[in-house]
Amino acid sequence: MRATLIDDNPVELDALWLRRHFSRAGVPGETLYGDQGTGAERAGAARKPASVLVPIVARPEALTVLLTRRTAHLREHSGQISFPGGRVEPGDASAEATALRETHEEIGLDAQRIELLGKLSDYHTRTGFRITPVVALVSPPFELRLDAHEVDAAFEVPLSFLLDPANHQRHAREFQGRTVHYFAIPYGEHYIWGATAGMLVNLYRHLLQSAGAR
Repeated sequence: MRATLIDDNPVELDALWLRRHFSRAGVPGETLYGDQGTGAERAGAARKPASVLVPIVARPEALTVLLTRRTAHLREHSGQISFPGGRVEPGDASAEATALRETHEEIGLDAQRIELLGKLSDYHTRTGFRITPVVALVSPPFELRLDAHEVDAAFEVPLSFLLDPANHQRHAREFQGRTVHYFAIPYGEHYIWGATAGMLVNLYRHLLQSAGAR
């Protein structure tokens, strides 16, 4: 169960490497603050706190990342590829608690299969959310029970693919009368873009700290 962190000098990493990295990781290096223009547009504005789980699955053959596709009828981010997660609720004790609760509600993943490693920098979206990504290792075997109201599908992407900057595409589109930029990481039939792609780029940059590149 390994993956390759692509840089000038590629680094082979595994579950032990990830545990060591997050146990000593200090202030994150270069990260994406959020969707382009978010800071300037909504500086000082109240944001809705949310949390997502970044589930790295320790498959025997390789490390993968578990992602979901949201159903088409949802009011926010319908049909998009995302991490399991959602808004913080009053009873949640921490960002980790929110991520675990939402993950169980959305895909039925048992918390006993989840080992929390650490957090990435908060990510701000144009839709007014402040998202805390919680990175975790997931131990197979496990069964998923998808909430049909929120999740249309769940699938895994090799971590090595996501940690290769050659797959981090930069695009632009018109949004509310101006041009905005965003990351995309297409994988097969799945188009990973927006906040999810941005947080994956932040994961890549975060892991580069242990590779001595940041």
